[in-house]
Amino acid sequence: MAEFRTFREQALHYFMRDHDGAISQVVDHPAAWDAQAMRSAPESWQYGLSDDDIAEFEAALDATSNLSMDHISRENFALPGLAERIASWRSTLREGRGFVLVTGLPVERWGEEASSRAYWGLGHHLGVPGGQNPQGELLGHVRDYGEEAGDPNVRRYRTAGDIAFHCDAADVVGLLCLQPAKKGGESRIASSISIFNHLQREEPELAQRLFAPILLDRRGEHKSDEAPVFPIQPACFNGGVLRTFWHSDYYRSAYQHDGIPPLDEAGVALLDRYEALAMDPEFHLDMELRVGDMQFISNHFTVHSRTAYEDWAEDGKARHLLRLWLSLEGSE
Repeated sequence: MAEFRTFREQALHYFMRDHDGAISQVVDHPAAWDAQAMRSAPESWQYGLSDDDIAEFEAALDATSNLSMDHISRENFALPGLAERIASWRSTLREGRGFVLVTGLPVERWGEEASSRAYWGLGHHLGVPGGQNPQGELLGHVRDYGEEAGDPNVRRYRTAGDIAFHCDAADVVGLLCLQPAKKGGESRIASSISIFNHLQREEPELAQRLFAPILLDRRGEHKSDEAPVFPIQPACFNGGVLRTFWHSDYYRSAYQHDGIPPLDEAGVALLDRYEALAMDPEFHLDMELRVGDMQFISNHFTVHSRTAYEDWAEDGKARHLLRLWLSLEGSE
């Protein structure tokens, strides 16, 4: 098995969602969670690493200390004591609630390099890591690069501004917090199945619009001979499972390109209503990621966003997270 997938390989895998046809009923699935219930029972979705877990990570780091990051694999970064727990996280992400928070990685003691290697090693046990852009970035650094948030070709994770609800082109996105912001920067997630179910009950015509294509902006990440946009069907239903790819900013900006007809009225209404529902506290859960927290989210069942943040003025204290994209199918 390849130790990681290219950006293209990973995206093709993610978007190959089987579809039986549009449905007109609500979906019964563990990922259709209630935000208040999640806030009331954080122990149901959090796992704190034990001293034994940390010792196992340290043994794996020692065993791979002479290897470059791209040669670390599931086989040589051994985590046998955590194997059963990791399998349960993978199951939760693939067919369960769709998110998990793992706390307690000793980032402050280990430093950035060892923490990055430990996170990368864990990623290989959860799934198959993949590129996060056409340049092949495998372990993304989420921080403020001082770029202009209003530039349509700037990915907003490279700014301190808020990020609208979206999914990434991989089965799972993971974040490891190396340094939180001084204020703000909370991770905000919502169940795309719960949002669909609400639309199906209250505004079924908008629920149906999820099964028709919407153009997606490539945001400059395409070859010169490729179109700047391409069509995506946001929701696909197969075998009782609803998988959704949502990216309202990229959906909206696709229709600003020259020669692209405007989005239909139902599509515009869907974009507005979906975002409003995801922003409603009835549907979303906020997480304030602390140093050493590792958050993993299914991009099939969960939409995520981030609040704007204020950074520290001191050198070396800027908000800094590491990001992983993972494929799950075929990862066993």
